[in-house]
Amino acid sequence: MPLLLSIIIGALAASPLVAAHGKVAVVQGNAGGNGTALGITGGIVPGTGRNRVTEVDTTVFGKTNIATNGLGRTTGGGQNKAADLSAAIAQSGSTLPQVSASNGSITGTFHIVTTDGAGPVQAIIDPTATGQFSNGIQANVVTDVPGNNGNIKANGKVPRALQALGLMKRAANVNMDFPINIAVPAGTSCTGAVAGQQNVCFMKIANANRAGPFGGVIAFQVAGAATNTTATIAKRFAA
Repeated sequence: MPLLLSIIIGALAASPLVAAHGKVAVVQGNAGGNGTALGITGGIVPGTGRNRVTEVDTTVFGKTNIATNGLGRTTGGGQNKAADLSAAIAQSGSTLPQVSASNGSITGTFHIVTTDGAGPVQAIIDPTATGQFSNGIQANVVTDVPGNNGNIKANGKVPRALQALGLMKRAANVNMDFPINIAVPAGTSCTGAVAGQQNVCFMKIANANRAGPFGGVIAFQVAGAATNTTATIAKRFAA
């Protein structure tokens, strides 16, 4: 490869030219319950249009290493916080995704907003639901999101390696949904207390695109261990 071309490709790969997005739109547990990622604002965000209006509720993380602490941020809402789980519950129902103690899984929809918000993705679990993913548990992505280094073409086709390095036009709208399936390791124990919910885990799902990375953080509980503050108080009064 000529030296000049090598330098250009290296520079493009190290310094992203665009900001594009992919988000975790909706998830379910294999034992019931529904959820969505922190920061998602729902159907009020258009699927097509200019990047600045379609990307507002997609989470951007600071580092490509999946085991990095923090819940990410969105351009519309700023830094994600654990307390934002209340808003996610208001959208998707009071029962968080429930996973089995063995052979548990999270399934759902990963929405690719623009061309470098694609797959593949990784997943990691924080049992404390505080965003401490550096001490997290790696989860196996069984059904992955298509893409090459986080890039995909506007028509949903996976680009070749040269395009995936950054030699492509400004991020274009994709507006496509793809299924995800993530296995939760047997023996996972959730200890977090967030938004009135007890025994909560957080799961970060993200690609490794240097323009982001992009994805989201969802909450779940292990079936049979899930309680919430309201139910606990009611039980005490009943006694």
